Amino acid sequence: MDARLLEILVCPICKGPLEHKKSAQELVCKPCKLAFPIRDDIPVMLEDEARQLGADEA
Repeated sequence: MDARLLEILVCPICKGPLEHKKSAQELVCKPCKLAFPIRDDIPVMLEDEARQLGADEA
């Protein structure tokens, strides 16, 4: 994923910073406890597509 894109992307819900999890191909927002998928190097920043983080991940 492009590093410049990662610098400007924020959580669409709280506008907070996102953490890039390369191994899982996700962008994680810890305050919202959501993981947004990255498909074909394109982040899917839709709340409906996000995965809820488990207690052990947050």
